[in-house]
Amino acid sequence: MASSSYYPPVSFHFKVEFQGIGGLHAQDAYFQEVTGLTRELETEPLKSGGENRFTFKLPTRGQYPHLVLKKGLFIDSGLAGWVNDAILNFDIQPATVIVSLLNEKSESLQAYKCVNAYPQKWSISDFNAQENRILVETMELYYQYFTIING
Repeated sequence: MASSSYYPPVSFHFKVEFQGIGGLHAQDAYFQEVTGLTRELETEPLKSGGENRFTFKLPTRGQYPHLVLKKGLFIDSGLAGWVNDAILNFDIQPATVIVSLLNEKSESLQAYKCVNAYPQKWSISDFNAQENRILVETMELYYQYFTIING
């Protein structure tokens, strides 16, 4: 019997795609960090008469935190227009955001499809003359839920 070795994938080889946003540039897909791909089951407490040892917790719905994307600041960015339209002009255009984990051939191993995402917060890192760092912009996106797509 042949033995096959399995190694868990690395977390640093990934890409981010935005569907439903026009005017994006190639650099709009490059991010240094993605967080917020978390699922949690929300519960509601229920106290039962006669039972004082514990409180029941009834499941209600799924809960998802913000999707947080970080990258070096690009002055000419199509994403900046999408973020500005949403936050400054209240012109909210939901998009589908797909975060793909890639293998050594840059093929998708698994993807996370975030549905109806839109910008809720944008910030840049602090200016500091005593440090030698790249200026990083952070976008926090609200999304309704995500699904997992294999391969």
